[in-house]
Amino acid sequence: MSSSDIPKARARGFRAERELVTKLWKMGFAVIRGPASGAKIRRSIYPDVVAIKDRKIFVFEVKVRSKPSSIYIDRNQLSKVIEFARRASGEALLAIRITSLKIWKAIPVNEINIDSATSNRIKVSRDVIDRSEDLFSYISRKISRSIEEYIDKN
Repeated sequence: MSSSDIPKARARGFRAERELVTKLWKMGFAVIRGPASGAKIRRSIYPDVVAIKDRKIFVFEVKVRSKPSSIYIDRNQLSKVIEFARRASGEALLAIRITSLKIWKAIPVNEINIDSATSNRIKVSRDVIDRSEDLFSYISRKISRSIEEYIDKN
């Protein structure tokens, strides 16, 4: 299948996933993009991206928007990311690439109220996205050890 056969939205998603993998790798993470990312696999549990560094595991569902706006996520898709993160003792994150602003946003999946959704699609409002932290700042903060933690462990 050539790239011209892939719908534009999926192609944008693939590019964003590859960009995220590259950026995380440059930050020193071991990173892998899910082999079935974006595929219609129903029984398997594949996140878009998994990153590991200093015993911290991040499991990503990646979304792309050209400009800031609300997004909708399939409930089952989000549940699979949560389950993968649980099994790996990792943190499930929604990573949102906003291309016009050249930024990435991070929303911890445990902050998304899945149970309140009335359909199989869960809405994450633009307001929630606007208030969310920069993805790379969030990750850097999570993997940084305070001086107290360093002294206690050494």
